[in-house]
Amino acid sequence: MMELTHVNGEGEVAESEISEAKSLRKNLFHQSHYSGTVRKKAYIFDGDGNYFNKEWDIVQGSGKEFCWYHVELPKGNHKLSQLAQHLIHALSPPLKLQDILSLVSNGPFCGHVDGALVFRVNSPGPASSKFTFRIAARITENSVITVSLGRVPRLGFSPANESLLSEIPITEISSNGSIERRDRGGIVIREHVLDFLLTMNHSEEADNPVPKSVANLVVHIIDTHMDHLQDVVTKLEIELDAVELELDRGGFAMKKQMLDSRRFPKMNLDLQRLLQVIAHGEQVFPRVKEKCSSKEWFGSEDINALEELIGRIRRLKENVGFIANRVTAIQAGLDSWQSEQINKKLYYLSFLSIIFLPLSIITGVFGMNVGGVPWTGQRDPTIKDGFRNVLIVCAAMLGVVLLCFLFPALYSRVMAWRRRQVMQRSWSLNRRSFVRRAGMVGERTERGGYIRL
Repeated sequence: MMELTHVNGEGEVAESEISEAKSLRKNLFHQSHYSGTVRKKAYIFDGDGNYFNKEWDIVQGSGKEFCWYHVELPKGNHKLSQLAQHLIHALSPPLKLQDILSLVSNGPFCGHVDGALVFRVNSPGPASSKFTFRIAARITENSVITVSLGRVPRLGFSPANESLLSEIPITEISSNGSIERRDRGGIVIREHVLDFLLTMNHSEEADNPVPKSVANLVVHIIDTHMDHLQDVVTKLEIELDAVELELDRGGFAMKKQMLDSRRFPKMNLDLQRLLQVIAHGEQVFPRVKEKCSSKEWFGSEDINALEELIGRIRRLKENVGFIANRVTAIQAGLDSWQSEQINKKLYYLSFLSIIFLPLSIITGVFGMNVGGVPWTGQRDPTIKDGFRNVLIVCAAMLGVVLLCFLFPALYSRVMAWRRRQVMQRSWSLNRRSFVRRAGMVGERTERGGYIRL
């Protein structure tokens, strides 16, 4: 709220209001103008499989037409309040503050806000991390507003016949250190491009089927989110395979470097963040299906597609769990290798102590400040028994120490011997009883009697 001071004269009051409003607007502009870092896309669909780009006015479609407005928040070291300011600048007006906060808040959510269905799968990790995902949607009958953190592959649409995957590829083959290019007509696909394409589990934006209804668009949004997660999991698997190959080929230096860099604990932390995102989706998407099934404009085919996506995210969760187990196993192997290295060093240290222990004993004996030490020329009769007395005390202390170490082993041996004696005695008694009963049975059989059970 802006507090105005009373000024004599209507003209002076109006001029003061205008100047203060301009200064306040200027300050707010410098504080919350983020149009250069936020990417916005707007599409309108005619319901017959065609779409057009439109201006950013956040209005709903009419009839068969429906609109889609997408906001890409920047990835970087931004706090949640800064991301909220980005979104307020992009969506207000016409959205209210509660609508915007329901899209940008952390954690899973699915429910109705101000008459619209809102769901979000926002992980609370740092925005700059590759394993922090944010996807939120506000759905009405004729419009969809989505918010994502960074670019989501294949989420948008591009003109047809511009997909790289629909072109005829040409590879560059390296032979004997030279590069040969085969000119057969087509696009040259280099090695780093192939590495990128192999991590993709989906087609490009030009191959996206254009949705004919809001329900198709909702399924498309969730499907692209799943593809994004699958891409990250695939990259993790490829990275983990490369690391395992390096460990097999590398020696001491490679293992030491991986232990010092804490590569696998960091990878395990990233996997836990990814599992958190997948768990959020596992909570939200069934509720989205349940709430959309009650909408008249949501068809049964789209409900079945959502059911398939829910099964897909569960399988993806199991796959990430397997990768986490692999990372834990590799880290356990490195820890075992580090323990072996420490044990080897301790062994060498013990070997050196064994070498120097007799020398320290000899120097300690001849360094005693008592009489009677041999080869020292001490012939005083009053002190000639000092060395013998010190040796007796040392022997007694050594006996006490040895007894403390040997007593548990002697006690266990004595108890084991006593148990064996008790078992032999009981076995002999049982054997005599069995022989006696067998003799009685033989006598009864000869007499034609019967055996009592």
